[in-house]
Amino acid sequence: MFFRPLLATLLMTLFSATALALPKESRVPGGIALIPLTGLSGDQAPSAWYKAQRVMVVPSTGTPLASQAKWVAIAGIPLGAKPDRKQHLRANATSYYFEIDDKAYRAQYLTVKNKRHVNPDPEDIKRWSREKKEMTDAFQHWSAPVQPVTRFELPAEGPFSSPFGLKRFFNEQPRKPHSGLDIAAPEGAPIKAPAAGTVLTTGNYFFNGNTVIVDHGHGLTTMYCHMSRIDVKPGDKLATGDLIGAIGKTGRVTGPHLHWSVSLNNTRVDPLLFLDQR
Repeated sequence: MFFRPLLATLLMTLFSATALALPKESRVPGGIALIPLTGLSGDQAPSAWYKAQRVMVVPSTGTPLASQAKWVAIAGIPLGAKPDRKQHLRANATSYYFEIDDKAYRAQYLTVKNKRHVNPDPEDIKRWSREKKEMTDAFQHWSAPVQPVTRFELPAEGPFSSPFGLKRFFNEQPRKPHSGLDIAAPEGAPIKAPAAGTVLTTGNYFFNGNTVIVDHGHGLTTMYCHMSRIDVKPGDKLATGDLIGAIGKTGRVTGPHLHWSVSLNNTRVDPLLFLDQR
């Protein structure tokens, strides 16, 4: 029992001393807010919450925010967030407020041959409800590895065919905005882990086709959809560059590609914000 507090202190010292490359801040719906937690100077990372979801908190050591606070909250902003309302984040017993700007995402019109992928029948809806719960449980999963992940490499090679946030119309019918980044590539091309993580769930889903969800810790997860092949199973530990599976065209698609989603505090955000901007 005596060694547990000592071990926790040593781990936190390592955690605090490591300079992190923070994701790019973009205070818009579907973006990320970096909130310096001023006034909180303890050695243990504060517990932060935004819109009833726990938020990643990392040390500011070696970042441009180090002069403002010891800890920084990295909060994903929902696509449905209203720019005319102040956003409220709570860390321990302290409240922090921030504003967001509006962003106009362009529209995309797609023609889907499988009519059930546009207007599902009752059994399809039941299936999707079960699958959606499974995905939501994965997005809400919380783990706390000593070293947080704050940057990604691209999981596949190819042009970006559909950016994040598009207002989507399938067969001229409006649907939810595009919650990921589409990377076009030939069927069978490799999909690789963009950072260290643990596989949470895999499955064949009605809309998403063959799907893998990976936990990167501290409320950060990634999802890979429409795969032709899945090469991992729940519980697998992944290092950056490990093979996850292959590009495919399963589920609701118009051609082979990878739909890559990044979820932060159970909020889908623009994956490009986690990439090296160079």
